[in-house]
Amino acid sequence: MTNRDIEAAWNYHSTTKHSVARLRANPHSLDWQNKPRPFKVYPNLEPIPLPREVPMAAVPALTAVAQGVITSGDRTMIPDLASLARVLHFSAGITRRRVYAEGEEAHFRAAACTGALYHIDLYVICGDLPGLSAGIYHFGPHNFALHQLRAGDYRGDAVDATGMEASVQHAPAILVCTSTYWRNSWKYQARTYRHCYWDCGTLLANLLAVTAADGLPRRIICGFVDDRINALLGLDAAHEAALALVSLGYDPHSTPPASAAVSPLSLETLPLSPHEVDYPLIREMHAASSLRTADEVRSWHAAASASDAVARGVPARQPFPLRQDREFPADSIDEVIMRRGSTRRFSHRPIGFGQLSGILRCASSEVPSDFGECATSPYLIVSAVDDLPPGAYAYRRADAAIDILRAGSFRRDAGYLGLGQELPADASANIYFLSALEPTLARLGNRGYRVAQLDAAIRGGKCYLAAYALGLGATGLTFFDDEVTDFFSPDAAGKDVMFLVAVGRPKKTSASQ
Repeated sequence: MTNRDIEAAWNYHSTTKHSVARLRANPHSLDWQNKPRPFKVYPNLEPIPLPREVPMAAVPALTAVAQGVITSGDRTMIPDLASLARVLHFSAGITRRRVYAEGEEAHFRAAACTGALYHIDLYVICGDLPGLSAGIYHFGPHNFALHQLRAGDYRGDAVDATGMEASVQHAPAILVCTSTYWRNSWKYQARTYRHCYWDCGTLLANLLAVTAADGLPRRIICGFVDDRINALLGLDAAHEAALALVSLGYDPHSTPPASAAVSPLSLETLPLSPHEVDYPLIREMHAASSLRTADEVRSWHAAASASDAVARGVPARQPFPLRQDREFPADSIDEVIMRRGSTRRFSHRPIGFGQLSGILRCASSEVPSDFGECATSPYLIVSAVDDLPPGAYAYRRADAAIDILRAGSFRRDAGYLGLGQELPADASANIYFLSALEPTLARLGNRGYRVAQLDAAIRGGKCYLAAYALGLGATGLTFFDDEVTDFFSPDAAGKDVMFLVAVGRPKKTSASQ
């Protein structure tokens, strides 16, 4: 099956939809004795410690989150080891630790992740950088160190794998995001392939904001020859696979060496669990959405340069123009990421329309990438926002406004749509990112499914960061798929929900007061 046989994407999407009947019929329970290790550990590789004392950013968080493409002009911009450490820490590093009564220690990371299972890993492919020799490295959050997998400059292999993508040709460093499926499917089963891109997207939202604050050019790359990148990193694609690349920095004077035959890697890693459970749908969907040659990648990039016309939406009928508050908090992106979490309880106290406007502006800001503009449309259930009637809304980016579709109190509906949970029912607003999959798959093939999930998750990650920058709380949630589309129809007819984030004011508990 090739990338153009898009029945694979439709089959995976429909098979992994949540419904009340499917949840009731699913006998799955969590085997705590088999819970996977949260880190990939190479026991025989010497760690290269990363500097922990790095300069803090001064750019306000909201400015950084909303930043799109960064141009370098003709300036050479090569990240050193300290700036690389910043990017890795604020994207995938450990920001908090908690020890429970049983003695178990939990490690919370910089970016939100479904179930706090942290199945996304980062790798670095680089030439010689100030403080770091050319090579391929794995980032270990557990010891905040790099572990060298290959010595030498392999950027030429990445250039070839991306079909000579311009930003990769001139990148001093390239990051690769991967997912180890079992670290998430232990809980979420075959739906994990969606979570691969959800959790990669929230991580990339952090990365985009941190690099924006540092003025470092970056671009997300989804078009690449899968097998070549996986082989470079020594990955067994049945268990762990590359999801996206990110070019970092700009050096017009550096020419990566030509690619050559890459020898297999046989590096020991610690086992994740006593045993793993295989979910074939994950492997099948990844294989069906893989690109196999550089020519196929170039064709995919040509298709990706066009936008889905439906992304522009329809004119607003009852618009509420977004507001611009006179003053927003000036906290840096570093400070916001360090205090970010996933809110566990919301109060019913309203947030300001200016705050919601700031969140939506960040969510709709440009994503520097090779996949063009996606048909991602935010829809909202508003329950408690000052100067905004409760109701169901659609965001119209062309009008910089939200359009009321139906007035009324829909807290109960929000709770039901979010799998019957209290969090979406209590939130001030729930933001659903819906995608018109049909034109996206027609343009990009099965790989368009990856892109639709990733684009929505990056925008959801921007909502997370913007909410915390504004002194609010946020959390990502799962949902009943078809019921969300039905709720927002007829406006949302033909669209599918990709991501949901709830925002509001955290409710203080007696322990936190």
